[in-house]
Amino acid sequence: MHITQHTDYALRVLIYLQANGHRLVTIQEISDRFGISRSHLMKVVNQLIRAGYVDGLRGKGGGLRLAREASKIVIGDVVRHMERDFHLVECFADGSQCLLTGSCHLREVLGKALHAFLVVLDQVTLESIMSEREQRILFMPSMGTGLRKPVDAEDPLMACRRVPVSASLDAANDVDDALSGT
Repeated sequence: MHITQHTDYALRVLIYLQANGHRLVTIQEISDRFGISRSHLMKVVNQLIRAGYVDGLRGKGGGLRLAREASKIVIGDVVRHMERDFHLVECFADGSQCLLTGSCHLREVLGKALHAFLVVLDQVTLESIMSEREQRILFMPSMGTGLRKPVDAEDPLMACRRVPVSASLDAANDVDDALSGT
């Protein structure tokens, strides 16, 4: 099984928002932390907002937060919403040109495998996939003065880029752009 980069980024956004549920987060901040294109993230976040997984607050001091409790966000639902299709092979789609389409048993086997994949994801919530280590890596204290860094930034395994607060404040305005589609 394979999920698209779009879905991968959506899951990362949700995980980051969960780790920082005590405050609003900007698209720019997520982009910087994961090294993901800001413009690509804006598309992902807009889809998460439309689906009701994320709340986007506009204006100065705006940002993103989970729209639901992490325990109510089922990973299987997110994957189904973000993926355009689950056509593992040509014969899963209408108009298959394979000459074995009518008699091949591969479609049935792959269909069962896809079903099993989704059944597993349906048993997992956003809350259940967050480990303490991930929480420490992704957690950023509430904004104040100076530079922000994860709580365990002195630990080399937990070290990450320090983000100037002024950059995060400027990035809050980026949420307006992301929500308006400009």
